[in-house]
Amino acid sequence: MTNPLATNFTGLEFVNPFVLASAPPTESKRKILKAFESGWGGVVTKTIGLHPVENVAGPKTIFQRTSEEKPYVSRSKRPDTVPHSSWNWELISDQPLEQWLPDLEEIKATYPDRMLIASIMAGAGSIEEMNNWKKLATAVVNAGCDAIELNMSCPHMDRKDMGAHIANDEDIIRSVLAAVTSVVDVPIWVKLTPSTSTLADAAGAAYEAGASAISLCNTFPSLPLMDPETMKFEVEVDGYVTSGGQGGLAILNQALQRVSDISRAYPDKAISGIGGIKGWHEAFNFIVQGAGNLQVCTAAMEEKGSGGVGVKLIQELKTDLADYLERKGFASIEEFRGIARERIVEHSQIRRKSEGYNGGYEKSA
Repeated sequence: MTNPLATNFTGLEFVNPFVLASAPPTESKRKILKAFESGWGGVVTKTIGLHPVENVAGPKTIFQRTSEEKPYVSRSKRPDTVPHSSWNWELISDQPLEQWLPDLEEIKATYPDRMLIASIMAGAGSIEEMNNWKKLATAVVNAGCDAIELNMSCPHMDRKDMGAHIANDEDIIRSVLAAVTSVVDVPIWVKLTPSTSTLADAAGAAYEAGASAISLCNTFPSLPLMDPETMKFEVEVDGYVTSGGQGGLAILNQALQRVSDISRAYPDKAISGIGGIKGWHEAFNFIVQGAGNLQVCTAAMEEKGSGGVGVKLIQELKTDLADYLERKGFASIEEFRGIARERIVEHSQIRRKSEGYNGGYEKSA
């Protein structure tokens, strides 16, 4: 029988379009194996690098909630609250490449029908760093990874030649892709920061340089909240805090805007949608804006008893998608992917109360 949930994305055959994003849910072999056992169609590993990594001496991720009665946002546990967002200042994997490689081989051998995407990161501005990109790419592909995601989006890197710091530089984007595509022949996804006014240009440079897909959105740069009673940040180390990343439902609308911008600018190109997916309704909205698969993080981490990999969540996503396809008579998500694009227009194209309105300009005499 044909699997209606099957999705071809960047030339890879996914048993379903739902993927765990590069984050704590994919930080180890144990978690990834559990994710595949639970039914996820793919995973993007926690970002693998070659530079030294040491996380903060305190909590790395918090979950913020709000309520109807007193709708302030806080990590504090209160009755009758609902999830609002996550906030983290977690760095990339502190597990060395040499430890990742046998793990990747075992994961792929155990679940050959699931897509294993390695997230990698190196620096920029030197031949040495370009060689680091090459070394990482070659190693993970030789270990069995089906694709690579280039991390150009991490919002809290000390080094200014890494993560979100380089995503606005089209020359760096091209040079990194040139380095990676010169040594491997697998789909390359580029995860760009959403926090730029030149996102479409950056995506265009990536596509032109050989990217198979753009992944959007990573968490948005942000600060945690301060408690008015204690005068302390809700997450801090020695009283100090720095920029971190906000994710979860709170970024859904912003993420959809970024996906829409790229999808309308490059309608024939692939996009992996990320940002606030908690269930089928959110996933649907990414698909109609043009996303060909869906990455999930915060909702999986929040699920109690799942070990942070969303055991119940993936079953709900698959069930709800299958039910929707059957009810609507769709053979796959491709039949409605991108249908919202033509209905996203410039502000001046939205009908006004008066036919004589001319965009706020003074009428000439």
